[in-house]
Amino acid sequence: MKRIYLSGPMSGLPGLNFAAFHAITTKLRAGGHTVTNPAEINPDGGTWNDCMRRDIAALMNCDTVATLPGWEHSKGARLEVLIADRLGITVVNAHDLLTRETV
Repeated sequence: MKRIYLSGPMSGLPGLNFAAFHAITTKLRAGGHTVTNPAEINPDGGTWNDCMRRDIAALMNCDTVATLPGWEHSKGARLEVLIADRLGITVVNAHDLLTRETV
């Protein structure tokens, strides 16, 4: 079982893209994974800095970062992926992870 942190775009998207985060979370948890979902960490939003501080702290307890579509256009997601890469935490595409597990 992997401890997965979801990383993807939120700022400026309708509903902060929570629907996409929740949909992937549901599928990964159904596969037996422990998922850290920033939409659950910050359900009421907050400042970007406050949210990122909470999110990065949670990321430290995970062994995999799964990216959502458009992550590369998100300042926060790019920071999360950079931190994961520098710390040797595996980074994968969330949809690829789901596809591999259903094969």
